[in-house]
Amino acid sequence: MTYEIRTFAPGAEHATAAPAPASRGGRLVAVSDLHVRYEENRDIVERLTPESDDDWLLVAGDVGENAEDIRWALTLLSGRFAKVVWVPGNHELWTPAKDPVQLRGVARYEYLVAMCRELGVVTPEDPYPVWEGAGGPAVIAPLFVLYDYSFRMPGAGSKEEALEIAEKAGIVCTDEYFLHPDPYPSREAWCRARVAQTEERLAALPADLPTVLVNHWPLVREPTRPLWYPEFALWCGTEATAHWPRRFRAATVVYGHLHIPRLIHWEGVPHQEVSLGYPREWRRRSGSPGRPVQILPVATTGVPA
Repeated sequence: MTYEIRTFAPGAEHATAAPAPASRGGRLVAVSDLHVRYEENRDIVERLTPESDDDWLLVAGDVGENAEDIRWALTLLSGRFAKVVWVPGNHELWTPAKDPVQLRGVARYEYLVAMCRELGVVTPEDPYPVWEGAGGPAVIAPLFVLYDYSFRMPGAGSKEEALEIAEKAGIVCTDEYFLHPDPYPSREAWCRARVAQTEERLAALPADLPTVLVNHWPLVREPTRPLWYPEFALWCGTEATAHWPRRFRAATVVYGHLHIPRLIHWEGVPHQEVSLGYPREWRRRSGSPGRPVQILPVATTGVPA
């Protein structure tokens, strides 16, 4: 069966409905935070291959910062997997001084979406595909909703107070210097717009289909509890999405950003963090670094499939 999933395009009230391609076999797997500027991580990505010709790969952001590196990785992966689904992380949205692509904010995001479409990679702006392999059917919903500084430390009643606490602790995310919200006045304003647009689109999905929600940042706050520096949670999501996994029938939620790969269950929904992370982080772990994590059927251990 092929489902028809209605999609809404940025800047348009409604886009026309389009049939979303469906899978027929293989495995649904995911990875994030590849950070290919590191040679060790680049070597891992070069060795990343599917187990079958029908495998789909979800890439939950932070492939890299430089547009050329992002293109290299997504070109490689899209040539190997039957389908690649990508969502942006904060690193892709940076405008590094040495990147020839000096676009900022929404313009940079749209540039990356155009790049993905050229490569046949599904983005948050495209029709949601339906996975019909093992564990399906399920709508694969790539999301881009940013963060709004609502994951605050106790006692912080505002963004300003929370940032002051973080600064005193010596914790300031690099986003404050490189992730520009243009043309929005702030990152939280951009987040509000993305949340509203995405929520409308998710609400239009068929009520009889579960979803796999894929976002770079966690959709609920619970995954941030083990952070070594709890102040960093400010840059890790928004309270506005806390009800989405239950409301939109998530079979599982896929995210990255925290570099704490694990599976947790929150309010009955599995949440799978699928980061590779920096070499200094993955070297401390057992297993094969960068090996994609099985998403459907939902694993029981949170380790790579």
